[in-house]
Amino acid sequence: MQTNNSRRPSTGRRPSSDFSRRPSSAGAGGERRSFNRDTQASTGGDRRRFGTRRPSSSRSGGGARPSGGRGRKQPSFDPSQYINKNPVSATPEVAYQPKHTFRDFKLDKQISDNVLALGIENPSPIQDQIIPLIIEGKDVIGLAETGTGKTAAFLLPLIDKTMREKNQVTLILTPTRELALQIEAEFRKFGANLKQFSTTCVGGTNINPQLRALRRNNHFIIGTPGRILDLIERKALRPNIITNVVLDEADRMLDMGFIHDMRKILAGVSANRQTLFFSATMTDEAERLVNDFMRNPKTISVKKSDTTKSIAQDVVLFEHTHKFDTLLALLSKDELKRVIIFGSMKHSVEKLSQELYKNGIKAESIHGNKSHGQRQRSLNAFKSGQARVLVATDVAARGIHVDNVTHVINYDLPNTFDDYVHRIGRTGRGTMRGEALTFVPRH
Repeated sequence: MQTNNSRRPSTGRRPSSDFSRRPSSAGAGGERRSFNRDTQASTGGDRRRFGTRRPSSSRSGGGARPSGGRGRKQPSFDPSQYINKNPVSATPEVAYQPKHTFRDFKLDKQISDNVLALGIENPSPIQDQIIPLIIEGKDVIGLAETGTGKTAAFLLPLIDKTMREKNQVTLILTPTRELALQIEAEFRKFGANLKQFSTTCVGGTNINPQLRALRRNNHFIIGTPGRILDLIERKALRPNIITNVVLDEADRMLDMGFIHDMRKILAGVSANRQTLFFSATMTDEAERLVNDFMRNPKTISVKKSDTTKSIAQDVVLFEHTHKFDTLLALLSKDELKRVIIFGSMKHSVEKLSQELYKNGIKAESIHGNKSHGQRQRSLNAFKSGQARVLVATDVAARGIHVDNVTHVINYDLPNTFDDYVHRIGRTGRGTMRGEALTFVPRH
């Protein structure tokens, strides 16, 4: 995935991106408003589009949705979709009873020891059901949200396979740099002391170290589609040596317009490969990809009720000229302890984080115009608690996993309902409660 410096920045500006401080005659606190619950739309499997704009297929090193230089199309929406004051998580769920222990999988002893050393005792549902299939060498489709343990579900059996068959080379494709780096970190934990090697190849960083790293024998190559295809075209990576392919968060890669890159990469890989496909949703485009490149895949779904049903949600009405004041009033509340704010465009996200900082709120930003190092520093500051607020474009909607995010604020509306689901999924993870607030203009 290449950097998007060559693309012309968008010149479209929205009135709601005005962060100037103006006194509010109506009060700065904003208003949360309930709509008729009878009109609330069901979120189960709903893939309705707020807007009709499709992402460009241009490569983007940061995974940011290309702007195309034409401004952002305003999504249409039904505000009731953003309201759920009584999430189902208030009702205790029946604990999943795994059919296996990690010992039952008969992984290499050192792998099992590494897992136990990390304090992981029982496999999660996706791990329990899909690891045996991967060990059997089957192509698999795993339908699961983020935070369900799917990274370990594919890494553990593939690390074990590589222990047994030294000629294995695994390519893991991910939508964003952040997710690629997270997978590499997980690989280092599970593969500790096993003498297996990996390299991460993502856009937004200097390609030369990646070219050098690929000259070594790598058992795992983790990367974003654009950068991986670039390396293949430079003949730095030979796809015919790849024996296993993992498409992680495949729906997100498709949403971001990387279908052509993915198809070119898969077309060059040996037909005898094992292919593992992980996604939160299964779209028509994803089904076509599965049909073209997978062999009799087994499908395992551990999807619960949609994320939108398990997180408290509400809307915040605002006047266009007082949008920033409304946000400041929200952030003055003690319960908003660790907050991710989503904006629509790179320049407005950066400006918003700067204005928050000027108003005494420790904020960092992540967007496609930042270098890889800058993004990692911002993310680390947020994870460590040095920053209370992270302002991000949708590049952060997937692949960023931060514990104990108390609130997600949609300062700008998402383009699609799926984007909304991915955004608010940054809070309320595991057994934790979370709240999502969406800014809706008052009419």
